[in-house]
Amino acid sequence: MLLARPPRWKGALPSHNTLLAVECDGPVSAERITRALDRFLDRCPWPAARLRRPFPWGELHWAAGERESLTRPPVRHVALDAREQLDRVLATELNTPIDPRHEAPLRILSVDGEATDKGAGSFLVLTWFHPLMDARGGQNFLDLLNHCDGDDGVKPWDDTCPALVPDRDGRTLTERRRIARKSLTYLRAVAPEPPLSLSSSMVPPGRACFAHETFVIPDAGEVRQTREIFWRLALVGKAMAELWRARGLPDAPFLLPISVDQRPKGVPGSTFGSQLAFHFAQFRPSETGDVSGLARALRMQMADAVRSGYLEANAVGIEFLKYLPLSRMLRVLPWTATGELFSFNCADLADWPAALEQCFGRRVVNAYHVPVLPPRPGVGVFFNRCGNRNNLVVSWLEGVVSREDAARITEVVRDGMGWTR
Repeated sequence: MLLARPPRWKGALPSHNTLLAVECDGPVSAERITRALDRFLDRCPWPAARLRRPFPWGELHWAAGERESLTRPPVRHVALDAREQLDRVLATELNTPIDPRHEAPLRILSVDGEATDKGAGSFLVLTWFHPLMDARGGQNFLDLLNHCDGDDGVKPWDDTCPALVPDRDGRTLTERRRIARKSLTYLRAVAPEPPLSLSSSMVPPGRACFAHETFVIPDAGEVRQTREIFWRLALVGKAMAELWRARGLPDAPFLLPISVDQRPKGVPGSTFGSQLAFHFAQFRPSETGDVSGLARALRMQMADAVRSGYLEANAVGIEFLKYLPLSRMLRVLPWTATGELFSFNCADLADWPAALEQCFGRRVVNAYHVPVLPPRPGVGVFFNRCGNRNNLVVSWLEGVVSREDAARITEVVRDGMGWTR
């Protein structure tokens, strides 16, 4: 919900997009996607919904009319002459804001390129307004859309449709308020010192940029320790500490949100809305020299947050943000008086689901997510795995870091993970 807030700078319209790039072993027909999307809208309106909030403090929500009134999200096709054009196409998708109050919160692009030694060259690209879905929700949506790609007259589902939105919380409002207050107490204590980010002096925000690298998983597999988010977070912290020192920033604690998926393991779970709760990791740049020790400390922080019930309280508390105007939202996070939210972002989006090994009749070669970061912190690092490939995406806003800085972050992580390109 914080990502759904209006821009803080006059005349600036920052993007709140998230992008999912799926590389296939051949071109995906835009006509097939369009037909599947129409069939999906027959059962579910949310890809064609609009963001609404009753004046003045009503609930921020998605609204959709009857099927006949829904306008299908745009489906486009583009052909590339060279693979090098792909990054420009994806950057355009990221930086073309979606206004969910006046247009569909989702768009789809089929990219047909020439196969080279770097890859197959054909991509299916989903771009959505971030609060519509989280990353796993985006994967679920693509899976559901793939199910709708069948022969005419064949129902994509039987009488029971998969879960599309989270179940309503059965607890009373009074009970949920009590739990949410626990989260508020936690938030007010989590950052005794206001955090710093590399974008502190940047107003307004620049364009969204990203760098993507793919690494092959060794035949012997990865060491279990290195697959944990705590190890990866410690490595990213080590890379960020280099940038902190290069810019002469003080040894103030890093503060960053670590998302925890609330969906049950082994099932797709809901698609629309967010199913994430957040733990707030804290450590100083000076603590990043000992990666193993820092990873252990971060693991203990998470375990303590789970034992203390802070994760559950955070998940409940997020729901109440739908009722708060911007000024009240920011007062919930007391350290935002300085304009900062977090020091940087980091997430491991886990394994690409086996159900999506095939997509619209094509074999999936690779897939990765690229989110646009909030102006504060303006830089983040994201992991995911697809088959035998490890994907690493560094996402930033122009002016926060340089492409050389992003390459250095990638190299520090690659070296610490023991990966090869």
